[in-house]
Amino acid sequence: MSDVQRPLPPKKDVALALLEREPSVFIHLDPRRPGVSVPKWFTGQPQLILQVGMNMAIPIPDLKVDDDGISCTLSFNRAPFWCRLPWHAIWALVSEDQRGMVWPEDIPADLAAQKQQRPGAAPQKPQKRPRPRLAAVAPPSSDEERSDDEADEARARDKARRPELEAVEPAERRGAGEPPVRDAGAAVRPLAPVPAPALAPARSTEAEDDDSGSSGEPEPRPQPGTGKPKRELPPYLRVIK
Repeated sequence: MSDVQRPLPPKKDVALALLEREPSVFIHLDPRRPGVSVPKWFTGQPQLILQVGMNMAIPIPDLKVDDDGISCTLSFNRAPFWCRLPWHAIWALVSEDQRGMVWPEDIPADLAAQKQQRPGAAPQKPQKRPRPRLAAVAPPSSDEERSDDEADEARARDKARRPELEAVEPAERRGAGEPPVRDAGAAVRPLAPVPAPALAPARSTEAEDDDSGSSGEPEPRPQPGTGKPKRELPPYLRVIK
């Protein structure tokens, strides 16, 4: 197997392939290189990343890829600026799904030195939670024991004062005409005797007649048409003819 590394494809071919397949491409470049045209506040930093594309939500109508590099008008702080990016200033092209290519020989020296000084940090081990410490608990004092005993006695007295409830058979289990079921073990109280009422002696009709003062003779019945019967006057009031 040969140790000779294959040469990397041209930057222009990689840029065209990514722009045709992906919505946008991120251009990594060194803005300090000669021939770069970007806003002045970017020219002093070692790295600049710009996003361009042919199918972006905001189209770039003047996007152009040729043998010299990439040129287009971009917006910075809502102000348009025409940018010129030569191939010797570009050192990486990456799409939105992280596919692309890096040209190591064009990476800025100071940026490469920073990456070497900051190697990838080793994954940190999960920290173990500290175990809870056990603390000695003092035994309850005599006052606490006494208070517990008093509380138990108070609960016992309250329980003794409460009336006991007896289970009552629900009415819906009995029939409409059935009397309530009585416990067979319950004591039955005897009924107290009720004194009979005293009876008065019956009086005869004859005695009643005697008491009324009647002579026993039937009273004369009034004749029809004569009105009320005439009452006989006493002898001393009779008219003598």
